[in-house]
Amino acid sequence: MSELRKDPIVGRWVIIAAERANRPLAPYAEGGLVGAAHCPFCAGNEAATPVEIMAYRERNAAANSPGWRVRVVPNKFPALGVEGELHKRGLGLYDWMSGIGAHEVIIECPHHEVSMARLPVESIREVFWAYRDRLVDLKNDPRLVYGMIFKNVGAAAGASLEHSHSQLIVTPIVPVNVQEEMTGSQNFFNYRGRCIYCDLVQEELAFEKRVILDTAHFLAFAPFASRFPFEAWIVPKSHASHYEAIAKPELAELAMVMKTILMKQESALDRPAYNYIVHTSPLDAPPLKHYHWHIEIIPRLTRVAGFEWGTGFYINPVAPERAAACLRETEVDPYANR
Repeated sequence: MSELRKDPIVGRWVIIAAERANRPLAPYAEGGLVGAAHCPFCAGNEAATPVEIMAYRERNAAANSPGWRVRVVPNKFPALGVEGELHKRGLGLYDWMSGIGAHEVIIECPHHEVSMARLPVESIREVFWAYRDRLVDLKNDPRLVYGMIFKNVGAAAGASLEHSHSQLIVTPIVPVNVQEEMTGSQNFFNYRGRCIYCDLVQEELAFEKRVILDTAHFLAFAPFASRFPFEAWIVPKSHASHYEAIAKPELAELAMVMKTILMKQESALDRPAYNYIVHTSPLDAPPLKHYHWHIEIIPRLTRVAGFEWGTGFYINPVAPERAAACLRETEVDPYANR
């Protein structure tokens, strides 16, 4: 079983998961991913994955067989495991926890598609609804505190399989990066009495030059202090602290926004590797006035090197205003392949 160990200096928790070394692609290896010929995620290969947790299926299609549209399975090489008791103890100066959590894979389509940008908007909507369903279900486990939904595309972004998929890792603590966001948001709220993300939306709408896409319920923009070239955020215009509280009518619009941004990035940047991360509130938190869920999309166009690791600074060679203008001017039709 994996375990969690806490850095006593900065408070960062590290997951020690030796079984992850057995994944199809060794850590840091360059080159090709596991492709269509041996893909365990394609319809018909259901026996190559662990038994499914959930699936959206055609009527009368049996579990763990073809006939699904979106399928959720346990990760075959999990960072954290759902079985067992959550144990915490001190080891002299150090804090230790058993590796209790959940690690799931959301397989986004039954056919071998490598790009979410080529999926129909309705398919992406179902993927995003699967995120919501899994978070709602995992809230019922009192051992679990935070659910991180993320997507790795391309070897440079940490992917080992090319079939379009995303992942959900649920941890028994709030990760330090999320805690920093929440603390900063709380400090702003204590001083101004407002949500900083709501203020960011209004500021970006007024400034306009960093806006990529503006729709009825969402704003996509390049953040003022972008860490990476062509980084983009998608933020709901109405205040909401938990992603899993999203309403179905908003979900179709979110799917369209995500597909549009990914199509723009693929067209303008020649299909880069990328990550996206859904930032949301802890599972056990009530609705929060100071925090606001959002999605961060990070193309992997530069490498994080010694200076960044050593200082926490990021060197971004493309101003966010220029990146936003480029993406804004890149014309795509998200409904062309519906």
